[in-house]
Amino acid sequence: MVPRCPQCRLLLERGEQGYQVGSYMFNIAAAELVFLVVFLGILAATWPDPPWTLLTWVAGALVVILPLLFYPFSKTLFLGFDLIFNPADPGER
Repeated sequence: MVPRCPQCRLLLERGEQGYQVGSYMFNIAAAELVFLVVFLGILAATWPDPPWTLLTWVAGALVVILPLLFYPFSKTLFLGFDLIFNPADPGER
């Protein structure tokens, strides 16, 4: 990620303690939510006889791939969430 927003020059790395942990929490929550929706969707669509082998492979792939794909977005979402409660100082712009 770039250190500053190219449009508004907002500092994207706030350097606060726990900032990385917050973005990791957003990442894990989003990945688990998508995993749950996909898993339950496949289970509901094939309910009388669900394909357990397919569900196992899909679940394993989603658990690895989703956090990697969503990480940049989780950092940005957490920055927005953090700015709600801790607005940017003039030096961060």
